[in-house]
Amino acid sequence: MPAKQDMPSTIRRSPKRAQEIWGEAHDSAVETYGEGERAHRTAFSALKHQFQKVGDHWEPKDGKGPSDPQASRRTPAARNRPRKSAGGVDANASKSDLYATAKKLGVDGRSRMTKDQLVEAIDKENRRQTRQARS
Repeated sequence: MPAKQDMPSTIRRSPKRAQEIWGEAHDSAVETYGEGERAHRTAFSALKHQFQKVGDHWEPKDGKGPSDPQASRRTPAARNRPRKSAGGVDANASKSDLYATAKKLGVDGRSRMTKDQLVEAIDKENRRQTRQARS
């Protein structure tokens, strides 16, 4: 199935470049692995190297690279062991960048949060805004 038909709503609300990255990676993964969850995970992995989820859409990151420890694992065997993902939040960003994103999203209590708490709070707010946008 072409990526355009299978594209998640959060990506449809994102910049054209994010849609292109996701679509190209998805179509390539479908050719390699077949249609399904693995193709989606592969496409999101490619997207997360250049974009981060902010609210109900994806925005360009300041720099390219993996967004969390799960995405930066190199070997296939290491990638298959479950590890918590940051859900599109750039967990490798500086604390001040995470604070700015939390402020943009209106996260309460952000000034007293650690870096890990900011990542979790941003992820939670992203999921909330995505749910709201879908309804």
